[in-house]
Amino acid sequence: MSDYTERFEWLAHAREWFDAFITYYNHQYRHSGIGWHTPASVHFGTAEEVRDQRAVTLAKAYTRNPERFGCRPRPPRIPQQAWIDDPAEHREPAPKIS
Repeated sequence: MSDYTERFEWLAHAREWFDAFITYYNHQYRHSGIGWHTPASVHFGTAEEVRDQRAVTLAKAYTRNPERFGCRPRPPRIPQQAWIDDPAEHREPAPKIS
């Protein structure tokens, strides 16, 4: 959303903006880390159906114009876990005992 303001004039304005942002982020914005699905689609279990529909569309596109593709296109997989900050990547080293 590109209409982020530097300052909200009143509390109700901030709440309206964040409500709209959260709705957009969860229901419209497609995230690369979750296979180009929306968080709502993954959360509510519709991502597999959407992925299957994408696979059909990609197969038809490939059949009609295979020269446009380097190989047969497939929709990205849906990860089993997704993290904003994966704790496994941010572990503190064990303290050194002297």
